[in-house]
Amino acid sequence: MSSRVLGLVRASHPEPAAAVTTVSGLLAWGVGHRPVGIVSVVLAVLASQLAVGWTNDALDAERDATVGRTDKPVAAGAVGRRVTAWAAAAAALACPLLALTTNPRAALWLTVALVSALLYDWPLKATAFSVLPYAVSFGALPGFVVLALPGEPTPPVWLLTAAACLGAGAHFANVLPDLADDARTGVRGLPHRFGAAGSRAAAAGLLLAATAVLVLGPPGPPSALGLAAVATAAVVPPLSWYAERSVARAGRRPVAAFRAVMLVALIDVVLLVASGRVV
Repeated sequence: MSSRVLGLVRASHPEPAAAVTTVSGLLAWGVGHRPVGIVSVVLAVLASQLAVGWTNDALDAERDATVGRTDKPVAAGAVGRRVTAWAAAAAALACPLLALTTNPRAALWLTVALVSALLYDWPLKATAFSVLPYAVSFGALPGFVVLALPGEPTPPVWLLTAAACLGAGAHFANVLPDLADDARTGVRGLPHRFGAAGSRAAAAGLLLAATAVLVLGPPGPPSALGLAAVATAAVVPPLSWYAERSVARAGRRPVAAFRAVMLVALIDVVLLVASGRVV
């Protein structure tokens, strides 16, 4: 039982799940949610992340086994595909129910984010529209957090736009380590059509755009902290590519590009919280 639980944890994509959930909790705190509201946001977002991660690994089990992904618990046999699929279904059902502890309008936005992300797992992952679920789901996430506040304030367009850019950038960065394996199994999403160099450029440009929108979107002049965040967003992706080359030479799977996305996301949320200009 303990090995099965560990396998499920590993199959949930724990690093990005923890990052997205933490960022959502920080944003909830930053926009003024009370403790009970923060808990509702965190649990609902965590359920959505678990549902998406488990669905991904359950659907991709055969592909992962074909390319020898021993780091994937389902493909490696550490946890059954059926168990993972049932866990994904349970998390997908729990997500809107947990979101409803805020209000129905906010719950609808998170449900849209969840459905969009699941559509990436199938069938959009292998199409030229693969970036759309990332943009929609990430864009809807801060909308859920803001709408979950008492009074259901309207999320600002600049916040949704920045989150969508961040999500699209995350897609290009996340796929980079898997381009060759995906090609072997017939997956040809938008990053595969761009190639490695094009995907790196797209990821860097979108991350920079996300931060710039957060700095320039709210009313008033940009702060020194905001300009520093833009500079950081411009520097982090190239540094991550340098780190990935070192990791690849050592024979390990490079994930620095996606971690750079998570770092930029954290910087962006800290910027939002510090500026206090969301709602």
